[in-house]
Amino acid sequence: MHAAAAGLTEELRDTRPDAAGVERLRMGSRRGFLLGAGGVAAALALAACSSSSTKTSSSGAGGTPMASGSPSPSMSSMYTGDLQVVALATALENQAVGAYTAALAAAKAGKLGTVPAAVGTFATTAMAQHADHAKAWNAVLTGAGKPAITGVPLSNQPATLKALGAATSAGAVAQLALELENQAAQTYLFATYNVSSAGGIATAASIAPVEAMHAAILNFVLGQYPVPDDFLPTDKAASPALLTV
Repeated sequence: MHAAAAGLTEELRDTRPDAAGVERLRMGSRRGFLLGAGGVAAALALAACSSSSTKTSSSGAGGTPMASGSPSPSMSSMYTGDLQVVALATALENQAVGAYTAALAAAKAGKLGTVPAAVGTFATTAMAQHADHAKAWNAVLTGAGKPAITGVPLSNQPATLKALGAATSAGAVAQLALELENQAAQTYLFATYNVSSAGGIATAASIAPVEAMHAAILNFVLGQYPVPDDFLPTDKAASPALLTV
């Protein structure tokens, strides 16, 4: 992964924007650069209650429809083209790190009831892996002359924090983490065939299976079949429109 990210940095450093590149980005946005997007914010409400199967569902929590296509990326963003996907990935990884950190703190304070030791070990391990992913993505951004992303510049972050604050059981937190892991895995999958950089494709492909494995473990913790789908879908993939930078 780190080798692929280093290669991506070199590719992006050598890339110069031109009219054709801008047109490709515009056309890519029209086709739906990344799918899904806003539905995950609504799905975070599930963190406070038990979950029903979402394998065949086409809507988020509370009946909120999932986005059928992504809004056009903001052309005023400092991150454009493949770098916008890198920035989105970094923000998603930071969001997951924050969620696991908060969950572990709540468990330590006794706010989540009895938490099995194995669940705590998983949360600690997943948190560290997300931090490694964010570090690698940030190296790409800084290598391309862009600012690193140290926070969570995503429009759904307030909903995430609200759901975390409302969680009173390990199951509620696991459901929230599952939504975040599914979003991350599906975003990386969609990125593998929607970014132009070979290094970006390789890096995304090296991370997507890890996020999917996190999701499988969380499904098991919730008493659900660990691998509910024959093929990883992309209906919950995040959109660059979630970025607020």
